[in-house]
Amino acid sequence: MAEVVIVPDERAGGRLAAARIARLVTAKPDAVLGLATGATPLSTWAALAEYGLDLSRVRGFALDEYVGLPAGHPESYREVLMRTVVKPLGLSPDLVHVPGDDGGDIATAGQRYEEAIRAAGGVDLQVLGIGRTGHIGFNEPGSSLASLTRVKTLTEQTRRDNARFFASLDEVPRHCITQGLGTILRARELLLLAWGEAKAEALAAAVEGPVTASLPASAIQLHPEVTVIVDEAAASRLRFADYYRYAWENRPDWARDEDLPSSVTGA
Repeated sequence: MAEVVIVPDERAGGRLAAARIARLVTAKPDAVLGLATGATPLSTWAALAEYGLDLSRVRGFALDEYVGLPAGHPESYREVLMRTVVKPLGLSPDLVHVPGDDGGDIATAGQRYEEAIRAAGGVDLQVLGIGRTGHIGFNEPGSSLASLTRVKTLTEQTRRDNARFFASLDEVPRHCITQGLGTILRARELLLLAWGEAKAEALAAAVEGPVTASLPASAIQLHPEVTVIVDEAAASRLRFADYYRYAWENRPDWARDEDLPSSVTGA
């Protein structure tokens, strides 16, 4: 079972997630992070920036990217990452990679991305959000649990959800390139974040339902090191919420996230 942590709100969740990341990069300055875009991890990036850590050696691999947007489009995930992660945190742009950004044939971009992740030594910690269809990355329902990075067709629900970032639904691409579920599961640690009641049904199915390709995020149950951080609204459909709260309140002293390394706390 994943470790599920229920926090009062998104801000508290972002601080907790940032603490996990800060501990990792303090111990391993050239850590490899799996970077999620979208609104969900923004509170995490903001909290991480407050630590003032030197993250210039951290390497990053984005979960996904749209296919068909022109270079420099403000809603391409490369540009979003530059605005919301790379510049605020002081990451080195040349150490951050996005699927299909190497200028090669898009048909074989997935294979090249897999090779790049392996060459970096694999992802140490993968940050994830969850879509209302239960997707992680752009792995839509029906994605193979063993899938690798590849081009996919987005569902209309995902396109509608993302239309708020574009002038109209017609401008939202129909295709993407995404890390596969098998790719995500190779990361050494997974950190899934969810805020708001709109995510509650998908989250409960992912954490407590059966593992099924019909709900791609349920694949996290197959991973040995998963932390799920959610606010009260997103946790509203969890059957075992009381246990998750009890387990978190009674965790061992050595597992408490408040006990950050002295190089982070300044103690």
